[in-house]
Amino acid sequence: MEKHIAARPGIWLAAVTVATMLQASGVQAQEFSQILSGYAIAPVHLNLKGKDWALVGLGSYLVNTTGCNDCHTWPNWADGHNPYLPGQQPEQINTAAYMAGGRPFGADAVNPKIQVVSANITPDKNGMPAGLTRSQFLHLMHTGDDPDDPTRKLKIMPWPLYRWKTDLDLIAIYEYLRAIPSIPAN
Repeated sequence: MEKHIAARPGIWLAAVTVATMLQASGVQAQEFSQILSGYAIAPVHLNLKGKDWALVGLGSYLVNTTGCNDCHTWPNWADGHNPYLPGQQPEQINTAAYMAGGRPFGADAVNPKIQVVSANITPDKNGMPAGLTRSQFLHLMHTGDDPDDPTRKLKIMPWPLYRWKTDLDLIAIYEYLRAIPSIPAN
């Protein structure tokens, strides 16, 4: 005889646990599928210690479906796994350089002596992506102000588009970047 779902305490415990985690993190239930997808598509091991589980998952979903890898990982595809080339294996992100920057874009249009290169946005020794606090990261994403020189705007980063993301989205992205492996030497 089959047990009715109400008679299965494990299911109820799991449901209450997930609901509590979502409520505590401020993430809405409608985002739950994005959170799970974020964990499914994360190409690297995530350090969740001291981090908000739901925000990290949502951040992974946003980062890995928005194309951050295209600029902040160089080269962005693992050898033999570029989906744009014929005869390649299924797509695989270059995890050895994941979000460590280094993609060259050429000379700056205003100051040709400066070569524009994508930033390393992996956590620094203090666990801060690109060495930025959360408030600095939000400011950068909302304004495009270069953190090294606030009088300049970032040249390549599509901050004019990202500034329209909600603070929750940007905080989730920040939390995800805190959870990825640090690659300090790039």
